[in-house]
Amino acid sequence: MLNYMLRKFYLLIFVTFGVTVFAFSLNYLFPGDVLTNMTGNQAISTELHQILIEEYRLDSNVVFQYFSYIERLVHGDWGVSFITNTSIFEQVFTALPATIELAMYALLYSFIVAIPLGILASNPDRPWLDKPILALSLIGFSMPIFWLALIMILVFSINLGWFPVSGRLSLIYDIPVSTGFILIDILMSEVTYKAEAMFDALTHLIMPTFVLAAYPTTVLIRTTRQSMHNVLDTSYVKAAKAKGLSDFQVLKRHALRNGLLPVIQMLGIHFGTLITLAMVTEVIFSWPGIGLWLVDAIHQRDYPAIQGGLMVLSGMVFVATILFDVVYMIFDPLARRHGHGKI
Repeated sequence: MLNYMLRKFYLLIFVTFGVTVFAFSLNYLFPGDVLTNMTGNQAISTELHQILIEEYRLDSNVVFQYFSYIERLVHGDWGVSFITNTSIFEQVFTALPATIELAMYALLYSFIVAIPLGILASNPDRPWLDKPILALSLIGFSMPIFWLALIMILVFSINLGWFPVSGRLSLIYDIPVSTGFILIDILMSEVTYKAEAMFDALTHLIMPTFVLAAYPTTVLIRTTRQSMHNVLDTSYVKAAKAKGLSDFQVLKRHALRNGLLPVIQMLGIHFGTLITLAMVTEVIFSWPGIGLWLVDAIHQRDYPAIQGGLMVLSGMVFVATILFDVVYMIFDPLARRHGHGKI
């Protein structure tokens, strides 16, 4: 385990170095003045210009400039937005909880729906369930997420009026921000309309969660189905059935734990895709997460914001991959014995 953690720490250093070098180089690749791209200040006076050059080490070689850049990142100095003239660091971590919340609920929905359907599709005693479930997963896998989102808005928001089109909460509710996670903030608040605000937040959450969960759900259904097929065909499962254990006992004691290992692998592998799809979902539903914030920064050519968003999204994908790998090690004795996961 220690060997595993050390290797992941070395990988963290390598990934962090690669991402920061790329983000630092964007200051020179973006159009405009390098100092303006670094600071976000578009109106630098002559006196301030020389002070900032010395502070940002632009009078030194590129190596010293890079280490100065890292030092500023550590201290939270990520520059200032061209558009809002506010701190990039504050903007990023204000928008980040909304993205984490949406991704967590989408993954939770995927687990709840995909794993039972995958198990049912793999059951040899009910072969009539296999083809409909597999066809459903193939339809969901091949459906573009933006098209699914627009269809749901047209049907359930515009025609039926069941769910709101955009946002996290209606403007009539004023909830103090404590954690950035809307449901937790509502529970922690002392407002008198807490129940109404919670219901309103859940109605705002349903459609974005369903749309974002469409891709991982279809992938997990197919992965669970194939994995359970392989596990149910092993000798130890056949021996357990020969001893007289029921299908539920075989599934609970022998098949489920081993059958879910490839599912954990698949989540770790596809988490980067999930974050990309979250950006599309946030744009369509105006969900105020880091994806929507970053897309707006790209449209407005807010270069300091693009750099900050790039580093945060890269860090999210790497940390999530490590977490899935740790979970894999917890459930797989062979991975614990050899000190490494499978992702």
